[in-house]
Amino acid sequence: MSKIVRNQVVPHRRLLLKGLATLPLGLSAAAQAAQRDPQLDFRHTHTDERLSVAFRNRQGYIQPALQRIDWLLRDFRTGESTRMDPRLYDMLHALSLACGGNTFEIISGYRSPTTNTMLRKTRGGGVARRSLHMDGKAIDIRLVGVDTARLRDAALALGGGGVGYYPDSDFVHIDTGPVRSWGPRSA
Repeated sequence: MSKIVRNQVVPHRRLLLKGLATLPLGLSAAAQAAQRDPQLDFRHTHTDERLSVAFRNRQGYIQPALQRIDWLLRDFRTGESTRMDPRLYDMLHALSLACGGNTFEIISGYRSPTTNTMLRKTRGGGVARRSLHMDGKAIDIRLVGVDTARLRDAALALGGGGVGYYPDSDFVHIDTGPVRSWGPRSA
């Protein structure tokens, strides 16, 4: 009886090996992307500055890369910058993978207290008095080629912090504060 079982297993093993032999030797695009260091591509909508940078590797965050991103995300009105929370970059990378987009358009990154006060006066209730933008923990974005409602849904699914959706201005706010959301739920 055991001999029959062995004879039945061998043909299956041969079929498996033949099937494996027909697979391409190269890795899929997704597998190749997973093996590379996480990279982010940006375009700032107000300055038209662009940046493409790997921000983390197997050893951790790459400090010179973080400094370059922090500078890109500076308050473009005052020129002031701050150290942004690197968890934002992890969230952006996760959103890029989830949505299939590449380049993030930056609407707002760091916001100085002076700029935040000015925006509160000119825009009223849409700007928080103690905005996480002033702490380097928030960013307003679009992802090129991805509908902002889809981007909002992906950000909500991450469950990593605050998510605000502004369909009239066509952007999504994400932050590393407490998990919460605001704005319309359906587009």
